[in-house]
Amino acid sequence: MKLYKLAKGSLLQHNGSSYIIDDEWDKLINRDGLAAYLELITTETTALSTEVENEHLNGKILPPIGSQEVWAAGVTYLRSRDARMEESETGASLYDKVYDAPRPELFFKALAHRVSGHKGEVYIRKDSEWNVPEPELTLFVNAKGNIQGYTIGNDMSSRSIEGENALYLPQAKVYEKSAALGPCLYVTSSAIPGETVISMNIKRAGELVFEDETTVSRIKRSFTELTGYLYSECDFPNGCFLMTGTCLVPPPSFTLQADDVVEISIDHIGTMVNVIGLNPKHK
Repeated sequence: MKLYKLAKGSLLQHNGSSYIIDDEWDKLINRDGLAAYLELITTETTALSTEVENEHLNGKILPPIGSQEVWAAGVTYLRSRDARMEESETGASLYDKVYDAPRPELFFKALAHRVSGHKGEVYIRKDSEWNVPEPELTLFVNAKGNIQGYTIGNDMSSRSIEGENALYLPQAKVYEKSAALGPCLYVTSSAIPGETVISMNIKRAGELVFEDETTVSRIKRSFTELTGYLYSECDFPNGCFLMTGTCLVPPPSFTLQADDVVEISIDHIGTMVNVIGLNPKHK
């Protein structure tokens, strides 16, 4: 099932039909048994006509977040470890150690007002000369610490800043429009399969300048391990979104430019498109 957040209400897609749900977003998603609850709604709600469905989906789709925080896991894929070691002049060994350490790297990424959605703009920092998008399968975890859904995440990263000093990670990762989620929340009662493909392509002036793909199975840590550490000493009354790590990284010779278009696709969820911009206050 796919759950889209709209300006008014939510749109649920299930078995070829769509339904409007009027529940408040945080209350709707922050429950155990979300998949079963949504399936029940389809038996009690009239399906939309194709015309009305298209009208909603062709309009503005909001990022699937309410009042939740967004957190992220680092160095969970071997490719991410190698990329961090390449970028860092002083802290390469840190990334090697955390990849193999019992405790994962977890860090705060964004509050909802800094999160863009499908077809939204994400920013690169003007004080960084090396900026990249980072495609990540993202979990929605409810207040009880149970995974209820999945979405696509774009964890924008200023690699030159983080590479200068690992302690600069918050500046490299946390700024206006440094994260995107979308286009929907994929809700299922079973875990997303390991063969799920994650792909990314980047276009500049209509020309493809980067493309690559991988599978979820290449992640080193389990999702329950990551959520267990995150929830061990933090409470999230409305749940939390957790980006599970970067699996595709452009080469060191590549950096994003304004107006580039980033397309991230994950099987079962769909495709999220973002346009690269600069904060107008800082151009």
